[in-house]
Amino acid sequence: MLVTSPPLTSTATPASLEAFLAGVGPRAFRFAEAGLRQREDALDAVQDAMERMLGYADQPPEEWTPLFWSILRRRIIDLQRRRSFRLKFWAPQDDQDQDSAIDWADEAAGPARQHEQQQDYARLVRALRQLPARQREAFSLRVLQELDVATTARAMSCSEGSVKTHLSRARDALQKQLEASR
Repeated sequence: MLVTSPPLTSTATPASLEAFLAGVGPRAFRFAEAGLRQREDALDAVQDAMERMLGYADQPPEEWTPLFWSILRRRIIDLQRRRSFRLKFWAPQDDQDQDSAIDWADEAAGPARQHEQQQDYARLVRALRQLPARQREAFSLRVLQELDVATTARAMSCSEGSVKTHLSRARDALQKQLEASR
């Protein structure tokens, strides 16, 4: 039995910015964790994006979604740049290639199904990490976060055509990687 979550995008606008942030938080964390590969960094990036969004409370609610994802995306890029700038040889050898554990929150599935979902998700995350950054962002925002093309384009600061191109290339690459890993 496939357990599905409620739709990630809705036509109804949230009643308040706080309600919007509460609804987008878990998805934003998964997006940040896929991009940063570290739980703590992902939590920091989401918290920073949410704090920054508080300054935009006067914006119309229909602007919150692309604005939030754009802020979070830029924060992730900043953290990635800082991390690559650090002198890596100072880090202990054990920490250099170790991915942080993923926090699984789906308690509805039985243990066997939950384990299978975890393995599938881990395979997807590994495959996503192999993609170029723009393809990974397009796939994550468009497919995993279920944003429309226009909102994704605004969040990524590119044209709708570029989003479609990045998404198509990402899907092709992911399909090849996931088929090869089975």
